[in-house]
Amino acid sequence: MSGTSRLEDLLRELAPRVLGAVVRRTGDFTAAEDAVQEALLAAARTWPRDGTPDNPRGWLIQTAHRKVIDEIRQEQARRRREELAAHREVPAGEVEDTDDTLRLLFLCCHPDLTPASAIALTLRAVGGLTTTEIAAAYLVPETTMAQRISRAKQKIKGAAFELDPSDERLRNVLHVLYLMFNEGHTSTSGPELHRSDIATEAIRLTRMVHGLLPDNAQVTALLALMLLNDARRDARTGDSGELVPLAEQDRSKWNQEYIAEGVALAVEAFDQPPIGEYQLQAAIAALHDEAERPEDTDWPQILALYGLLEQLSGNPMVTLNRAIAAAMVDGPKVGLTMLEPLDAKLAGHYRLDAVRGHLYELLGEPGTAAEHFQAAAQRTTSLPEREYLTTKAAAARAS
Repeated sequence: MSGTSRLEDLLRELAPRVLGAVVRRTGDFTAAEDAVQEALLAAARTWPRDGTPDNPRGWLIQTAHRKVIDEIRQEQARRRREELAAHREVPAGEVEDTDDTLRLLFLCCHPDLTPASAIALTLRAVGGLTTTEIAAAYLVPETTMAQRISRAKQKIKGAAFELDPSDERLRNVLHVLYLMFNEGHTSTSGPELHRSDIATEAIRLTRMVHGLLPDNAQVTALLALMLLNDARRDARTGDSGELVPLAEQDRSKWNQEYIAEGVALAVEAFDQPPIGEYQLQAAIAALHDEAERPEDTDWPQILALYGLLEQLSGNPMVTLNRAIAAAMVDGPKVGLTMLEPLDAKLAGHYRLDAVRGHLYELLGEPGTAAEHFQAAAQRTTSLPEREYLTTKAAAARAS
């Protein structure tokens, strides 16, 4: 890895922790975010020349905080706030060793925000996703997402910077972490199948929430789900970065430590009723990871779990996955029949065509399979998925 890449990785890792510290001191999310961005740019310019400081996080916090103070001093209408901020200024060498990322996470999921705004703000401030990436995940224009994030920052301006693990806030936090991990696990767009930095950060934050609430079954289940899915990371792409489907993965590359921990957490969570969506998803992931070979997969039990999850969530993506499980148990015709009601709910979504292509391939109709694989390839914004689906379409035509 080049020095530039290492520096970029370090700055990406430190950014949410630095932002959390500056927000806590200033109480102004927008000003803190602008100042942290300037501090990161300053680090990118000066550290390659002068060397990385002994305490890079402290350097960034002090630099960003000074920029906030400078901005305050330039605005005469904020004299009272200038005096307060000046008292708060942290002397050099006295940056406390506190990770404020979890507090920042809970702040972004403030109850005054709509769930959509809270998720978008957290993905931006804590997850490090760009506004473009978040807009793509939500299928809205980038300008719309930028306005949503800007309004969210203004709405929580001056809000208490504290941990509030109430049920409402916690649901938002867990949903944000779930979406953040999913974006890292399978990127919605771009040249890479996954973004390990985002997935790793989601796992780190979920571990922190689990440490705060170790007896909460949904927190435990979400951590289990992330570990069980992330355990397959190294096997999901080939030597050239191409997508490798689950049935074709080299299972010796799976992270056995993550699998053991994830299975244990999934069992622990499943023993704590009432059963929720994360518990069911973790149980499904555990069944996949425990199968030594694809043919050992317990598809009947997975089908049953997807049935429960569908009743609980009503999510058409769950129905899509249940159709795959049903095809593995009862044959591809059954799975194809189950997909028919999804034409309206998932109109234009590439995964519906991708699954149809797979099931027609199992049914022995390569021509129809090729049509659906090609349609799916044209609709996805992920380059690895597009290349995989294009290859599948070509192979089906040639058979």
